Amino acid sequence: MLAIELISEYIVPLKTSDTALTALSLMEEFKVKHLPIVNENLFLGLISEDDIYAYNQFDEAVGAHPLAKPQISILEHQHIYDVLSAFQLDNLSLLPVIDAKNKYLGSIHTWVLISHLAEITGVINPGGIIVLEMNVLDYSLSQIAQIIESNNSKLINLYVRTHSDSTRLEVTMKLNTMDIEAVLQTFYRYNYLVRAYYTEEKLNSKIHDNYDSLMNYLNL
Repeated sequence: MLAIELISEYIVPLKTSDTALTALSLMEEFKVKHLPIVNENLFLGLISEDDIYAYNQFDEAVGAHPLAKPQISILEHQHIYDVLSAFQLDNLSLLPVIDAKNKYLGSIHTWVLISHLAEITGVINPGGIIVLEMNVLDYSLSQIAQIIESNNSKLINLYVRTHSDSTRLEVTMKLNTMDIEAVLQTFYRYNYLVRAYYTEEKLNSKIHDNYDSLMNYLNL
């Protein structure tokens, strides 16, 4: 999934002539703390709520405001992983998308990003979850997939969590079925350390509830 596919159509960019008060009003409307400044489709910079309050000139045009991080944006062809990295590194609520000529194409809103993440990780689909712990050198995706498929199950999603101060890692897997007992037993036979597993239907319901609560919060 690419950045261009994540754009929120309803986000309206600022013009350089818009006042800081207009910017704050739009930020409140869109539930963001950042907005792009655009003139004739050319991306000029990203202004934040902090920039506005630091400058403290609310009737002045945003084009005159100093920007702490003016050139934060992402290219249209960059992957969703790059989008996630940009949001995390710069603590963003919104990320402008541009083309190779710096033309503004739109912006990615946090809640849209979360919605797509829920889709691609399979978090909203029913299925059991298994968490393994192992040494980095023992990690083999092909063997893990073979164990799962040999028990008539499918791997919906997998992610690996590493620790900078350790040679251990955690592998979290989402399967396409709640009936994961046979998969667990095979992991045990292969001497995998099963750190945790979740099989109850209520887990999926809880995930749905948490997801819906988060989306409702972001839409407040």
